[in-house]
Amino acid sequence: MAWVPAESAVEELMPRLLPVEPCDLTESFDPSVPPRTSQEYLQRVQIEAARCPEVVVAQIDPKKLRRKQSVNVSVSFITRQLSGCQPAPEGYSPTLQWQQQQVAQFSAVRQSVNRHRSHWKSQQLDSNVTMIGFPPLLSIVSRMNQATVTSVLEYLSNWFGEKDFTPELGRWLYALLACLEKPLLPEAHSLIRQLARRCSEVRLLVDSKDDERVPALNLLICLVSRYFDQRDLADEPS
Repeated sequence: MAWVPAESAVEELMPRLLPVEPCDLTESFDPSVPPRTSQEYLQRVQIEAARCPEVVVAQIDPKKLRRKQSVNVSVSFITRQLSGCQPAPEGYSPTLQWQQQQVAQFSAVRQSVNRHRSHWKSQQLDSNVTMIGFPPLLSIVSRMNQATVTSVLEYLSNWFGEKDFTPELGRWLYALLACLEKPLLPEAHSLIRQLARRCSEVRLLVDSKDDERVPALNLLICLVSRYFDQRDLADEPS
């Protein structure tokens, strides 16, 4: 008899590419026998597709999955990616009032950068100017587009991941955050979270709460968590 696929209740997402004529299914039909023609091959593909259930649920044995796992994923790596900042040592965490003041001041700085951006973009930037040895002048950072801001932020974040914190680094990071536009792109979102976590890790290694690095590290964590809405990274107020 002629076999015609039943109409499916599921709407076809793509039009049929090749026309396939209905095929005859007889008692001698054996799907294991290789097709003899291209038309027969297409017909068999159509038959097999029609016989497949619309929804298939895989039955996975977790024990076998763990035993035969071929990719080793570091638990510590996953923890670092999913966890928040390291809690501040006793006496190191800033007050809520201090954090709110820093956010308000940072917001004013961003508005100033935006006001001057159009002016400085019209000026030509000396090609000899590099980050090394130069403070983050408004005349420099205002001319950076978002791709450049993200690239420089990524470079400094990676450098900070292997080096200690310095005041010069802090000024550049602050300036780049001031130029970072909201809503954040996925790359920028990941970078600032990485930055905040690194700041919290370095803060744990500081011997004294009176160290000049502590307020700077607290400031960067505060801006990432409270201005850029990464609240799970915020310091608990002291």
